[in-house]
Amino acid sequence: MTLKLGTIGTTWITQQFIEAAHATGEYVLTAVYSRRLESGQTFAAQFGEVPVFTELADMLASGLDVLYIASPNSLHFEQVKAAIQADVHIIVEKSAFENPGQYAQIKALLTAHPSVRMFEAARHIQQPNFKALATKVAEMEQISGATFVYEKYSSRFDAYLAGENPNVLNREFAAGALADLGIYPLYAALRLFGMPVSQHYFATKLNNGTDGRGTAILRYTNFDVTLIFGKGANSYQHSEILGLRDTILIDSIAELNQVEYDDGRGARTLLSTPVADNPMLDEAKLFADIIKQPVELANTYTDLLALSEQVNAVLTKLREDAGVVFPSDH
Repeated sequence: MTLKLGTIGTTWITQQFIEAAHATGEYVLTAVYSRRLESGQTFAAQFGEVPVFTELADMLASGLDVLYIASPNSLHFEQVKAAIQADVHIIVEKSAFENPGQYAQIKALLTAHPSVRMFEAARHIQQPNFKALATKVAEMEQISGATFVYEKYSSRFDAYLAGENPNVLNREFAAGALADLGIYPLYAALRLFGMPVSQHYFATKLNNGTDGRGTAILRYTNFDVTLIFGKGANSYQHSEILGLRDTILIDSIAELNQVEYDDGRGARTLLSTPVADNPMLDEAKLFADIIKQPVELANTYTDLLALSEQVNAVLTKLREDAGVVFPSDH
Protein backbone atom coordinates (compact mmCIF):
# COMPACT_ATOMS: atom_id res chain seq x y z
CA MET A 1 0.00 0.00 0.00
CA THR A 2 1.35 3.40 -1.01
CA LEU A 3 0.55 6.06 1.57
CA LYS A 4 -1.24 9.15 0.30
CA LEU A 5 0.74 12.14 1.59
CA GLY A 6 -0.42 15.68 2.20
CA THR A 7 1.82 18.55 3.29
CA ILE A 8 1.59 21.85 5.13
CA GLY A 9 4.42 24.26 4.39
CA THR A 10 5.96 25.39 1.13
CA THR A 11 9.63 25.89 2.07
CA TRP A 12 12.76 23.85 1.37
CA ILE A 13 12.21 21.51 4.32
CA THR A 14 8.84 20.37 2.96
CA GLN A 15 10.37 19.84 -0.46
CA GLN A 16 13.16 17.79 1.12
CA PHE A 17 10.69 15.60 3.00
CA ILE A 18 8.55 14.99 -0.10
CA GLU A 19 11.66 13.97 -2.05
CA ALA A 20 12.69 11.62 0.77
CA ALA A 21 9.17 10.19 1.00
CA HIS A 22 9.05 9.52 -2.74
CA ALA A 23 12.54 7.99 -2.65
CA THR A 24 11.35 5.37 -0.14
CA GLY A 25 8.64 4.24 -2.53
CA GLU A 26 6.22 4.23 0.41
CA TYR A 27 4.39 7.52 -0.23
CA VAL A 28 2.84 9.51 -3.04
CA LEU A 29 2.09 13.23 -2.73
CA THR A 30 -1.64 13.79 -3.26
CA ALA A 31 -2.32 17.15 -1.59
CA VAL A 32 -0.62 20.43 -0.71
CA TYR A 33 -2.01 22.98 1.75
CA SER A 34 -1.17 26.66 1.59
CA ARG A 35 -2.93 29.75 2.90
CA ARG A 36 -2.21 31.37 -0.46
CA LEU A 37 -3.39 29.44 -3.51
CA GLU A 38 -0.75 30.88 -5.84
CA SER A 39 2.22 29.97 -3.64
CA GLY A 40 0.73 26.52 -3.09
CA GLN A 41 0.35 25.95 -6.81
CA THR A 42 3.91 27.10 -7.48
CA PHE A 43 5.21 24.68 -4.86
CA ALA A 44 3.05 21.75 -5.94
CA ALA A 45 4.02 22.13 -9.60
CA GLN A 46 7.45 20.67 -8.79
CA PHE A 47 5.75 17.33 -8.19
CA GLY A 48 3.30 17.18 -11.07
CA GLU A 49 -0.44 17.78 -11.00
CA VAL A 50 -1.04 17.81 -7.25
CA PRO A 51 -4.25 19.31 -5.82
CA VAL A 52 -3.76 22.45 -3.71
CA PHE A 53 -6.03 23.29 -0.78
CA THR A 54 -6.46 26.55 1.09
CA GLU A 55 -8.78 25.00 3.70
CA LEU A 56 -7.26 22.37 5.99
CA ALA A 57 -10.57 20.58 6.55
CA ASP A 58 -10.99 20.10 2.81
CA MET A 59 -7.52 18.59 2.48
CA LEU A 60 -8.06 16.25 5.45
CA ALA A 61 -11.27 15.05 3.81
CA SER A 62 -9.54 14.31 0.49
CA GLY A 63 -8.51 10.74 1.36
CA LEU A 64 -5.10 11.38 2.93
CA ASP A 65 -3.25 8.70 4.87
CA VAL A 66 -0.46 10.91 6.25
CA LEU A 67 -0.06 14.64 6.85
CA TYR A 68 3.42 16.20 7.06
CA ILE A 69 3.39 19.51 8.98
CA ALA A 70 6.15 22.09 8.57
CA SER A 71 4.25 25.24 9.50
CA PRO A 72 5.39 27.73 12.18
CA ASN A 73 5.64 26.01 15.58
CA SER A 74 2.69 27.89 17.04
CA LEU A 75 0.34 26.37 14.44
CA HIS A 76 1.30 22.73 15.03
CA PHE A 77 -1.08 22.07 17.92
CA GLU A 78 -4.32 22.97 16.14
CA GLN A 79 -3.24 21.36 12.87
CA VAL A 80 -2.27 18.10 14.58
CA LYS A 81 -5.56 18.09 16.50
CA ALA A 82 -7.50 18.46 13.26
CA ALA A 83 -5.57 15.62 11.62
CA ILE A 84 -6.09 13.22 14.53
CA GLN A 85 -9.81 13.98 14.58
CA ALA A 86 -9.87 13.14 10.86
CA ASP A 87 -8.02 9.84 11.55
CA VAL A 88 -5.02 10.93 9.49
CA HIS A 89 -1.49 9.98 10.57
CA ILE A 90 0.84 12.92 11.34
CA ILE A 91 4.51 13.70 10.87
CA VAL A 92 5.14 17.06 12.54
CA GLU A 93 8.37 19.01 12.46
CA LYS A 94 10.06 19.84 15.72
CA SER A 95 9.28 21.46 17.98
CA ALA A 96 6.00 19.59 17.80
CA PHE A 97 4.21 21.43 20.62
CA GLU A 98 4.85 24.40 22.89
CA ASN A 99 4.41 22.89 26.35
CA PRO A 100 3.26 19.79 28.29
CA GLY A 101 -0.30 21.11 28.47
CA GLN A 102 -0.61 20.91 24.70
CA TYR A 103 1.11 17.53 24.66
CA ALA A 104 -1.35 16.12 27.21
CA GLN A 105 -4.28 17.14 25.03
CA ILE A 106 -2.72 15.49 21.98
CA LYS A 107 -2.08 12.27 23.92
CA ALA A 108 -5.71 12.19 25.00
CA LEU A 109 -6.81 12.61 21.39
CA LEU A 110 -4.47 9.83 20.26
CA THR A 111 -5.99 7.56 22.90
CA ALA A 112 -9.44 8.37 21.50
CA HIS A 113 -8.19 7.60 17.96
CA PRO A 114 -6.01 4.52 18.55
CA SER A 115 -5.36 3.78 14.89
CA VAL A 116 -3.64 7.15 14.36
CA ARG A 117 0.16 7.42 14.61
CA MET A 118 1.89 10.73 15.32
CA PHE A 119 5.63 11.29 14.83
CA GLU A 120 7.91 14.21 15.64
CA ALA A 121 10.39 14.54 12.79
CA ALA A 122 13.70 14.32 14.65
CA ARG A 123 15.51 13.04 11.58
CA HIS A 124 19.03 12.86 13.02
CA ILE A 125 18.30 10.20 15.65
CA GLN A 126 17.03 7.87 12.89
CA GLN A 127 20.16 8.11 10.77
CA PRO A 128 22.63 5.17 10.71
CA ASN A 129 25.48 7.32 12.02
CA PHE A 130 23.49 8.27 15.12
CA LYS A 131 22.70 4.63 15.76
CA ALA A 132 26.40 3.75 15.41
CA LEU A 133 27.16 6.55 17.86
CA ALA A 134 24.55 5.25 20.33
CA THR A 135 25.97 1.73 20.12
CA LYS A 136 29.46 2.99 20.98
CA VAL A 137 28.14 5.11 23.88
CA ALA A 138 26.52 2.00 25.35
CA GLU A 139 29.88 0.21 25.18
CA MET A 140 31.87 2.93 26.95
CA GLU A 141 32.99 2.13 30.48
CA GLN A 142 32.04 5.54 31.83
CA ILE A 143 30.52 8.81 30.63
CA SER A 144 32.27 11.87 32.03
CA GLY A 145 30.36 14.50 30.07
CA ALA A 146 29.35 15.71 26.63
CA THR A 147 29.12 18.91 24.60
CA PHE A 148 26.73 19.15 21.66
CA VAL A 149 26.88 22.19 19.37
CA TYR A 150 24.46 23.36 16.67
CA GLU A 151 24.73 27.03 15.76
CA LYS A 152 23.78 28.31 12.31
CA TYR A 153 23.15 31.80 11.00
CA SER A 154 19.45 31.99 10.18
CA SER A 155 18.43 32.99 6.66
CA ARG A 156 16.02 35.41 8.37
CA PHE A 157 18.50 37.02 10.74
CA ASP A 158 19.32 39.79 8.28
CA ALA A 159 15.62 40.67 8.27
CA TYR A 160 15.64 40.83 12.06
CA LEU A 161 18.69 43.13 12.00
CA ALA A 162 16.83 45.33 9.51
CA GLY A 163 14.03 45.85 12.04
CA GLU A 164 11.61 43.13 10.98
CA ASN A 165 10.21 40.40 13.24
CA PRO A 166 10.36 37.19 11.17
CA ASN A 167 8.41 34.13 12.32
CA VAL A 168 11.49 32.03 13.07
CA LEU A 169 12.74 34.68 15.51
CA ASN A 170 9.43 35.50 17.11
CA ARG A 171 8.02 34.23 20.42
CA GLU A 172 4.49 34.74 19.10
CA PHE A 173 5.19 31.84 16.73
CA ALA A 174 6.83 29.72 19.48
CA ALA A 175 10.18 30.10 17.78
CA GLY A 176 13.72 30.91 18.82
CA ALA A 177 17.12 29.27 19.15
CA LEU A 178 16.08 26.59 21.63
CA ALA A 179 12.82 25.59 19.95
CA ASP A 180 14.25 25.53 16.42
CA LEU A 181 17.92 24.48 16.72
CA GLY A 182 18.50 23.54 20.34
CA ILE A 183 16.02 20.71 19.96
CA TYR A 184 18.59 18.80 17.83
CA PRO A 185 21.21 18.47 20.59
CA LEU A 186 18.44 18.07 23.18
CA TYR A 187 16.94 15.12 21.30
CA ALA A 188 20.40 13.56 21.01
CA ALA A 189 21.11 13.98 24.72
CA LEU A 190 17.82 12.46 25.87
CA ARG A 191 18.07 9.57 23.40
CA LEU A 192 21.61 8.76 24.56
CA PHE A 193 21.46 9.52 28.29
CA GLY A 194 17.79 9.68 29.30
CA MET A 195 16.08 12.37 31.36
CA PRO A 196 18.36 14.72 33.30
CA VAL A 197 18.14 15.27 37.05
CA SER A 198 17.89 19.02 36.44
CA GLN A 199 18.33 21.50 33.59
CA HIS A 200 19.41 25.12 33.24
CA TYR A 201 19.31 27.49 30.29
CA PHE A 202 21.43 30.62 29.89
CA ALA A 203 19.78 32.43 26.99
CA THR A 204 21.01 35.43 25.03
CA LYS A 205 17.80 37.22 24.16
CA LEU A 206 17.02 39.39 21.17
CA ASN A 207 15.28 42.73 21.68
CA ASN A 208 11.90 41.07 20.99
CA GLY A 209 12.35 38.67 23.94
CA THR A 210 13.16 35.62 21.82
CA ASP A 211 16.28 33.62 22.58
CA GLY A 212 18.72 34.23 19.74
CA ARG A 213 21.32 31.83 21.11
CA GLY A 214 22.06 30.10 24.36
CA THR A 215 23.76 27.43 26.42
CA ALA A 216 21.79 24.74 28.21
CA ILE A 217 23.23 22.43 30.84
CA LEU A 218 21.62 19.08 31.55
CA ARG A 219 22.72 17.69 34.92
CA TYR A 220 22.90 13.92 35.28
CA THR A 221 23.93 12.01 38.40
CA ASN A 222 27.62 11.76 37.51
CA PHE A 223 28.11 14.13 34.58
CA ASP A 224 26.79 17.16 32.71
CA VAL A 225 25.80 17.58 29.07
CA THR A 226 26.28 21.07 27.63
CA LEU A 227 24.17 22.14 24.65
CA ILE A 228 25.27 25.19 22.64
CA PHE A 229 23.03 26.54 19.89
CA GLY A 230 22.04 29.76 18.15
CA LYS A 231 20.57 31.43 15.10
CA GLY A 232 22.71 34.55 14.85
CA ALA A 233 26.15 33.10 14.08
CA ASN A 234 27.88 30.11 12.51
CA SER A 235 29.83 27.78 14.79
CA TYR A 236 32.35 25.27 13.46
CA GLN A 237 32.98 23.70 16.86
CA HIS A 238 32.68 19.93 16.93
CA SER A 239 30.59 17.98 19.41
CA GLU A 240 32.04 15.30 21.66
CA ILE A 241 31.23 12.71 24.29
CA LEU A 242 33.83 12.12 26.98
CA GLY A 243 34.44 8.73 28.51
CA LEU A 244 37.05 7.80 31.10
CA ARG A 245 39.97 8.42 28.78
CA ASP A 246 38.21 7.70 25.51
CA THR A 247 36.23 10.21 23.43
CA ILE A 248 33.65 10.21 20.65
CA LEU A 249 34.15 13.11 18.23
CA ILE A 250 31.22 14.32 16.10
CA ASP A 251 31.45 16.89 13.33
CA SER A 252 27.84 18.04 13.94
CA ILE A 253 25.28 16.57 16.30
CA ALA A 254 22.56 17.43 13.76
CA GLU A 255 24.28 16.44 10.51
CA LEU A 256 26.45 13.51 11.71
CA ASN A 257 28.63 13.41 8.61
CA GLN A 258 31.66 12.15 10.54
CA VAL A 259 31.73 10.33 13.87
CA GLU A 260 35.00 8.98 15.30
CA TYR A 261 36.00 7.03 18.40
CA ASP A 262 39.35 7.84 20.05
CA ASP A 263 40.36 5.19 22.59
CA GLY A 264 42.74 7.57 24.40
CA ARG A 265 45.69 5.28 23.67
CA GLY A 266 46.53 6.52 20.20
CA ALA A 267 43.95 4.66 18.13
CA ARG A 268 41.07 6.36 16.36
CA THR A 269 38.23 4.50 14.60
CA LEU A 270 35.73 5.88 12.12
CA LEU A 271 32.20 4.97 13.25
CA SER A 272 30.30 6.77 10.52
CA THR A 273 29.49 5.76 6.97
CA PRO A 274 28.70 8.11 4.05
CA VAL A 275 25.38 9.83 4.68
CA ALA A 276 22.42 9.68 2.33
CA ASP A 277 21.96 12.60 -0.04
CA ASN A 278 18.63 13.27 1.67
CA PRO A 279 18.95 13.17 5.51
CA MET A 280 15.18 12.63 5.90
CA LEU A 281 15.21 9.28 4.09
CA ASP A 282 15.61 7.08 7.17
CA GLU A 283 12.86 8.73 9.20
CA ALA A 284 10.44 8.68 6.27
CA LYS A 285 11.00 4.94 5.82
CA LEU A 286 10.69 4.18 9.53
CA PHE A 287 7.45 6.15 9.89
CA ALA A 288 5.93 4.34 6.91
CA ASP A 289 6.95 0.98 8.38
CA ILE A 290 5.31 1.81 11.72
CA ILE A 291 2.08 2.94 10.01
CA LYS A 292 1.95 -0.23 7.91
CA GLN A 293 2.99 -2.60 10.72
CA PRO A 294 1.25 -1.10 13.78
CA VAL A 295 1.30 -4.34 15.80
CA GLU A 296 4.79 -5.55 14.94
CA LEU A 297 6.35 -2.11 15.54
CA ALA A 298 4.14 -1.03 18.44
CA ASN A 299 7.06 -0.86 20.88
CA THR A 300 9.12 1.22 18.47
CA TYR A 301 6.26 3.69 18.12
CA THR A 302 5.63 3.86 21.88
CA ASP A 303 9.33 4.55 22.45
CA LEU A 304 9.38 7.39 19.90
CA LEU A 305 6.26 8.98 21.35
CA ALA A 306 7.64 8.78 24.90
CA LEU A 307 10.92 10.38 23.79
CA SER A 308 9.04 13.19 22.04
CA GLU A 309 7.07 13.88 25.22
CA GLN A 310 10.25 13.92 27.31
CA VAL A 311 11.89 16.38 24.92
CA ASN A 312 8.82 18.60 25.16
CA ALA A 313 8.97 18.53 28.98
CA VAL A 314 12.67 19.40 29.19
CA LEU A 315 12.35 22.03 26.45
CA THR A 316 9.62 23.74 28.47
CA LYS A 317 11.64 23.63 31.70
CA LEU A 318 14.62 25.17 29.91
CA ARG A 319 12.48 28.00 28.54
CA GLU A 320 11.02 28.62 31.98
CA ASP A 321 14.50 28.71 33.49
CA ALA A 322 15.51 31.44 31.03
CA GLY A 323 12.23 33.35 31.17
CA VAL A 324 11.35 32.71 27.51
CA VAL A 325 7.54 32.78 27.42
CA PHE A 326 5.24 31.66 24.60
CA PRO A 327 1.61 32.89 24.35
CA SER A 328 0.18 29.42 25.00
CA ASP A 329 2.07 29.22 28.32
CA HIS A 330 -0.63 31.44 29.83
